[in-house]
Amino acid sequence: MSTATQSETSAGETGAQQDVVIDAKIDELHYGKFKAVRDVHIPFTRNSITAFIGPSGCGKSSALRCLNRMNDLVRGFRLSGHVHFRGTDIYDPKVDPVAVRRHIGMVFQQPNPFAMSIYNNVAFGLRLNGFRGNMGEHVERALRHAALWDEVKDKLRASGLSLSGGQQQRLCIARAVATEPEVLLMDEPCSALDPIATLKIEELMRHLKESYTIAIVTHNLQQAKRVADKTGFLYVDTSEGGRTGYLVEYGHTDQLFTDPREEFTKQYIHGDVG
Repeated sequence: MSTATQSETSAGETGAQQDVVIDAKIDELHYGKFKAVRDVHIPFTRNSITAFIGPSGCGKSSALRCLNRMNDLVRGFRLSGHVHFRGTDIYDPKVDPVAVRRHIGMVFQQPNPFAMSIYNNVAFGLRLNGFRGNMGEHVERALRHAALWDEVKDKLRASGLSLSGGQQQRLCIARAVATEPEVLLMDEPCSALDPIATLKIEELMRHLKESYTIAIVTHNLQQAKRVADKTGFLYVDTSEGGRTGYLVEYGHTDQLFTDPREEFTKQYIHGDVG
């Protein structure tokens, strides 16, 4: 049985036994003529954290951005496969990608608060979606979810740009969860942060999974071990003359790091291949 088939079989069997929020099957992902990713099949289960690991250029971020149609914004993008969110293929032509992103939020690699107040950063998405409830209560709830309320409650009118890097990233998380998505995607959310801020974000992720399903891209293997329930290892196939990412192995994080099924996974985790 090939590696891709093994991964798909494992993913299917695992997903069938749990509450799968997103079932992603990427047969091929192209940007124009460039085939960026192939043969990735991963189910994302409710109230869990799933990590993508692998070297630079293996398609981790491209795969993640498929989950809420962020790749639609890239010229020449096309996908063969499906992404089922609660049983609906989000790539069905009838599905509005803006509506998809209300249910599947995203936090990016670099903290990117808007040049406005802390309060308005969090309220921005709520206003955009026509929220008519108690705005102050919702902003406070989102900031509490992001473990930021106690640090900013007395300066909500200050610029979001005045915060430290770690606080800015937590503000972006608050902005993402304010609209109460079901899924939260995080693309290397700690790569620009110092170790102390990184540990705060990791602690926050463990807290957030009580309310959200989380998918994270990380280069940090130790981070994946600390926070992820499931992990998918992607690598780069150069056999066709290009660089195409593919799924080598997917499974429970403890199993993948201590007793991987694939020899190639073991070599990568031990630093024998890069």
